[in-house]
Amino acid sequence: MSSTELPSVLATSVAPKVGTVRVAEGERLRTVGLPGITLTVRSRPPVRKGLPPALYVHGLGGSSQNWSALMPLLDGLVDSEAVDLPGFGDSPPPDDGDYSVTGHARAVIRFLDAAERGPVHLFGNSLGGAVTTRVAAVRPDLVRTLTLVSPALPEIRVQRSAVPTALLALPGVAGLFTRFTRDWSAEQRVRGVTALCYGDPGMVTPEGFRNAVEEMERRLALPYFWDAMARSARGIVNAYTLGGQHGLWRQAERVLAPTLLVYGGRDQLVSYRMAQRAARAFRDSRLLTLPDAGHVAMMEYPETVATAFRELLADTGELADTGPTSARS
Repeated sequence: MSSTELPSVLATSVAPKVGTVRVAEGERLRTVGLPGITLTVRSRPPVRKGLPPALYVHGLGGSSQNWSALMPLLDGLVDSEAVDLPGFGDSPPPDDGDYSVTGHARAVIRFLDAAERGPVHLFGNSLGGAVTTRVAAVRPDLVRTLTLVSPALPEIRVQRSAVPTALLALPGVAGLFTRFTRDWSAEQRVRGVTALCYGDPGMVTPEGFRNAVEEMERRLALPYFWDAMARSARGIVNAYTLGGQHGLWRQAERVLAPTLLVYGGRDQLVSYRMAQRAARAFRDSRLLTLPDAGHVAMMEYPETVATAFRELLADTGELADTGPTSARS
């Protein structure tokens, strides 16, 4: 292996099935084959016909399972689907090895174009927030509303706790980290991730912790796991350095869709202080700040996020089309 470049792993050469992906009650999984990518999509059967579609996009190291707490709370409002980005969850790597923010955005756009589901209510968390911001900026025809939970938009002063994730983007670091942590158990890894991502790790139930450990064991068995993580981390860092019309803040200013911004006061990866800048950048925005939440508010406080989304629909006139059933609170 070159010391300056990670090996490319092609989707056509790697399609392992190392374990069963957890599917929550009421959910179903399907595989969608598109040019250059294969995506796993998690969905819930709509409670009735005619509900507007919604698509959820997870963050770095996450999967469509990150939205399993929120989706059932929106059953009467939208027809929900959550995608595993290429190389994450149960989706194999992209054929071209492109894990940039633009590459992930292209995958989302391909899926929406092929499914002919747009415009959708688009949700994004962390990396998924950067990806969906780009989608909304370049393809406004695909987006009804945009909901961003701790979006990974550029910060001048990155929080100290976010530095290790950024370092993962450097050439060779992923390999070093893999060797350094080879003796770490899945339980240890999940505890570390939980401590980093949750405002209060104690909110994770014993069942939730066991499920996360099982999923971590499955992912660690995938030969492309660290490659996808490192390349996607590099994609975020590269996106932070882009200027001009391709810069994420410039693209945020181009978003036409009504936007709900959700920020956690205990977020160790995306600074709480960026909330006001985001509220100014997105031209039609509403801001929800949760002082006790961390990086994944849709998992920590799904009822609060669901209520805020319902208010967004009511505020924009979209709620009138959803019928009598509303989000549970």
